[in-house]
Amino acid sequence: MPKEPCSWLREALSGADGTMPRMDLVHPLDGLDAVPWASSSHAYGSAEDVPDLLRALTGTDAAAASEALSELYGSVLHQGTVYAASMEAVPFLARIAAAGHRTADVLGLLGGMAESEDEYGVAPGGVRAAVAAQLELLLPLLANAESDVRRTVAWAVSHTRDGGTVLPALEIRWAEETEPAVRAEVLAGIARLDPQRGAAEAVSVLDPSQPAVVRLAALFACLDAGAPWSDSLHATMLSLLPADSSRSDFDLERGEPLAAVVEALLGRDHGPAREAAFALVDAALRDSRAEVRAEGAWAADRACMLSRSAPQQLVESLRAAAVDDKAVVDMASLLARLGRAAEPAADALAPLAGRNLDREDDHADRALAALVLVAPEQAAPLLAAGLGHRPRALDAATGLWDAESAAFPFDRELLEAVRSRLSQPAALSGNEPWQLTSLLAGWGAEAAAALPELCAAIPHIPDQATRALASVAADCAPADRDTAVTALRAAAQRDVLPAAKALYDLTGEPAPLLRCLEQELGRGGRDPRDAARTAAVLGSRGAALAPLLREALSDPGKDTTPALDTDTALAEALWRVTGDPEPVVAVLASVFDRAAQSQWARWSVVRAARATALLGPAGRPLTARLEEALSDPVQAPAVVLALVAVADPAALDHAALASAVLASAQWDADPAGACDALEALGGAALNGDHLRRLEVLADGDARVVRSGVENRIIRQDEAFRGRARALLATFRNAATS
Repeated sequence: MPKEPCSWLREALSGADGTMPRMDLVHPLDGLDAVPWASSSHAYGSAEDVPDLLRALTGTDAAAASEALSELYGSVLHQGTVYAASMEAVPFLARIAAAGHRTADVLGLLGGMAESEDEYGVAPGGVRAAVAAQLELLLPLLANAESDVRRTVAWAVSHTRDGGTVLPALEIRWAEETEPAVRAEVLAGIARLDPQRGAAEAVSVLDPSQPAVVRLAALFACLDAGAPWSDSLHATMLSLLPADSSRSDFDLERGEPLAAVVEALLGRDHGPAREAAFALVDAALRDSRAEVRAEGAWAADRACMLSRSAPQQLVESLRAAAVDDKAVVDMASLLARLGRAAEPAADALAPLAGRNLDREDDHADRALAALVLVAPEQAAPLLAAGLGHRPRALDAATGLWDAESAAFPFDRELLEAVRSRLSQPAALSGNEPWQLTSLLAGWGAEAAAALPELCAAIPHIPDQATRALASVAADCAPADRDTAVTALRAAAQRDVLPAAKALYDLTGEPAPLLRCLEQELGRGGRDPRDAARTAAVLGSRGAALAPLLREALSDPGKDTTPALDTDTALAEALWRVTGDPEPVVAVLASVFDRAAQSQWARWSVVRAARATALLGPAGRPLTARLEEALSDPVQAPAVVLALVAVADPAALDHAALASAVLASAQWDADPAGACDALEALGGAALNGDHLRRLEVLADGDARVVRSGVENRIIRQDEAFRGRARALLATFRNAATS
């Protein structure tokens, strides 16, 4: 009969080296070849390579062992995801660690596997349970002679969530441990398994006489238990600054300590906690020590990414922290993300932004890039004077990859500078052709003076110059418009597809565009997505392209994202040019079926659903496939948009569809798509609970958009909030009218 947990724990933990003499660990890989590794899988397919990697971990070649560990992190814990082979590897990894082979490193891998909730091809919690099954091997390592081993195993075993077994072991270690970093990690583990118990232990070690790393762990334990944020905790956090040096000493998950505390307080999502978070950041930003102000800037960055009220609350503190050029550079990217909300800090950016405009200066470029977004009118003359030497600032002014950015305000000095740069198009490099022409395109008719330079640039930068020509000439005086049309027609005659497209946009002449598209689609071997999207704008005028569009369809067996997205674009083009639903439905059905076989195709389903919505009732045969995708929060908004368009309205549960869409926004799966779907559903589909949920999304302090490209998150969230507020007002007005 096995011993009671506390009995064998005390016996195991009483040794000096943390080994278990009752178990033979001389051969940790016994049974390795009995596992059918080839039929198991990890991130890269078959797990047949795992045995050799495990053998390398136990070998004498240190370089080979390091490489094996790295490969295991990439395969059985790929970017935090675990697989069937992860579960198979756990017993061997546990024995390898217990036998003393790279123990701390292997424990880190095991802890990461136990922590993971991103599971693929394995039963939920299966890998965590496999790690928990090895606790008799792992817990004795809490008494290991090496502090790094004790620290890492405390972190790892706490992620098994087996409080009944692990918590007593951690409490024993807590009573005996003297090394501060290990004590901190043990306390963090106790708090992870039992937050209230962790907070109770924390009270005794918040005293200033305790090591900083232990006090920091205690502070986090109080936070995790939901303890009220008191003046004492506020003072403790400030007394620990700069806290960055303690970060690597415990808690392998948290980032910057001050930023982590601020995030935890903002996560409580109520006024007092927010004020407490902002007070911490303000105090750090106004500190006399540069390293503390730097941590304050990191915390301010995190606060602004999480809280809609943070920019207004913290901008003056950020301005106060901009005491020198280094501080300005360090916070420039945050101020840029805040945009107009950071305008009170513009005067802190301007001196550095205006430095050395006649030559390269990366720091000045960063400051000017921020000023472009914070106070564009103030930045315009500086950008004009530095054009050619300020690539970051020019990129910020054009918002090249940012659909949420408004056009940069028109400035005559900048226009003349752009014309000067475009007058030598062959000398332009990198993104500059796109950037310069994007500025002109955003200005429209105000940039008419640049038409000669754009026309002359067509042979050198046809895509960029023709796109800008169409935008600039659209509302110009007749003479200027004729100049652009003449240049575009000449280029189209040379079979320049972008020129033919711009000519069509300006004049509606289909023949040059048809000819260019026939050549483009007839070449084969290239990605026809762009040609398909261009063909779609022709509508029925492009009917002659239908055979070429059909020939460009992918092999039915291909389920790669490019193949699926290409077929979706071709299906949409076929629908627009022929109006015949039967072949289009067949293509989209194939896309849905192939996408269902791939874990990477979620967004391909979104694009296919949006294409399906264009069919209207003609897409009704796809209803079942759409409904199968409705449970995925990423896919739900586009699927709802399609179902509203194609399905029998009487067969739809509009309230359930509204709930799915709102959940997608709440989980930051597809907030922008959720707005489209809510608009399509209409206010009649929303009940009182739906409206309350929408109100939280529209007016709550917590940002809805929390992930994506870092420099776009805040702008995307503000754009979402604007749309959500407009929808809420529309629905409420309709309900009361």
